[in-house]
Amino acid sequence: MATVLSVSGSPSATSRTARLLRHLDERLIAQGHEVTALDVRTLPAEALLGADFAHPAIVRATALFEQADGVVIGTPVYKAAYSGLLKSLLDLLPQYALAGKTVLPLATGGSTAHVLAIDYALRPVLASMGPAHITPGWFTLDKDITVGEDGTLTVAPGSAEALAQVTDQFSAALSGRTTLLAAAG
Repeated sequence: MATVLSVSGSPSATSRTARLLRHLDERLIAQGHEVTALDVRTLPAEALLGADFAHPAIVRATALFEQADGVVIGTPVYKAAYSGLLKSLLDLLPQYALAGKTVLPLATGGSTAHVLAIDYALRPVLASMGPAHITPGWFTLDKDITVGEDGTLTVAPGSAEALAQVTDQFSAALSGRTTLLAAAG
């Protein structure tokens, strides 16, 4: 199947966004995809903020984007936009780092007032990076994501159903893409 890069743009070590992504990663793995997780918060701050394109961690992150057939981008929403941490990474990637790739944008936040952040803040930036396809994304309210004391993640039924649907659409788009690439090769 396809190689997927699952990127969390959350600055928090206890991020609901990252936990949600890892939950969706399991679904993609079960569908036969190879998934690599990238938590942007683990990249050196000095490299991100200093725009150090040559820093080994930035070079490795760029290579992960290059190797991926598809990219899942997850971010918490702050002030009606995606995280500054995610923006710092996206700014360091080559202009067409998403060229030919299938992309799934996801966001989490505390209020439905931020639902349009995917379409009005994140999607235009992702589109400028040349993806072949940006699948429908999904905004999940923080209150719909619960982490148990044992670390298990529970997603409220309505959100879980919607997330499964957008993840499956992304997976299907990836499967169609890799089938086309194999036929062309």
